[in-house]
Amino acid sequence: MATAFPIALPVVTPASRLTDSHGRVIHDLRVSITDRCNYKCIYCRTGEFGAQYPELAITDYLRLIKTFVSLGIEKVRLTGGEPLLRRGLIELIEELHCVRTPSGGQLDIALTTNGHLLDVLAAPLKAAGLNRVTVSMDAVDAPTFERITRVPGSFKKVVAGIRAARAAGLTPLKVNCVLMRGFNDGEIEGFAQFAREENVVVRFIEFMPLEEGRLWTPEIVVSLSEIVERINRVLPLTPLAPREASETARRYTFADGVGEIGIIAPVTQAFCGACSRIRLTSDGKIRTCLFSQVEHDLYGRMRAGENDEQLAAYIVHTVQGKEARHHIGEPDFLKPSRSMVHIGG
Repeated sequence: MATAFPIALPVVTPASRLTDSHGRVIHDLRVSITDRCNYKCIYCRTGEFGAQYPELAITDYLRLIKTFVSLGIEKVRLTGGEPLLRRGLIELIEELHCVRTPSGGQLDIALTTNGHLLDVLAAPLKAAGLNRVTVSMDAVDAPTFERITRVPGSFKKVVAGIRAARAAGLTPLKVNCVLMRGFNDGEIEGFAQFAREENVVVRFIEFMPLEEGRLWTPEIVVSLSEIVERINRVLPLTPLAPREASETARRYTFADGVGEIGIIAPVTQAFCGACSRIRLTSDGKIRTCLFSQVEHDLYGRMRAGENDEQLAAYIVHTVQGKEARHHIGEPDFLKPSRSMVHIGG
């Protein structure tokens, strides 16, 4: 599927990295390749499984991603919706595996999935060049899990996918759990044990107001401090030092050194000041923050005939307007125009 793009891209040096007006270096691109999903998780979507927004051709995603990489992006995470539903995913990863960063390094390619199709696709994804995978899994109790996903048999499929990904070498393997009081907050201790037994990094995520419905309230959020306190009662934790300043999760290991837990706390302990991320939606819009009120139509410019240098200049200009922070919990907070499934995680 190799595709040649004759336009020479600008040379990026460490001094000219993609940087916003707040001095944050942007090196992590999240790309949604579909907003379709085969689950209907209660905290995520209320509509049907199909796409609400158009999908681009795989070659278009590749060209746009290459343009971002030319500006210093080092990590690309493919998301959805459910990216494993997308035809051409393996070919896209094969092409991205051949892309080099401006410094000549290997592009870091990751993927977030609900895991339902992962048991079959883990080995081909690894062979194509995927480095790591994160699986969204919101309960370790099968009935609770299937009440959340609203798909019978989903729990066994996801566990099989996690084990297949680990066997394929898609590691470190992360399992993300969005905690919601009254829905799955009874799963915390079980997930701590799951991390140890399955040799995965379990990451708890505070529930954010990104669902399609109006489920979110401050009271439903299970905070970082509560999670740590509850796990400590049964399996004492030891904090781990962050690997880099822009790391989103507070990391912990267990007192005996077996297993790892991460907690992502955007509501109670926001990390906006070190944000290194930019997002591209499935229909080719740049979002500078999950909670942006404005989108920037990069694909529209490409379709209108702009060359790669022009697209790169537009990306640089757009990143300059990246928000300083979100405003969750403040009186003037507004939910974004799209829910999480239509933005891409």
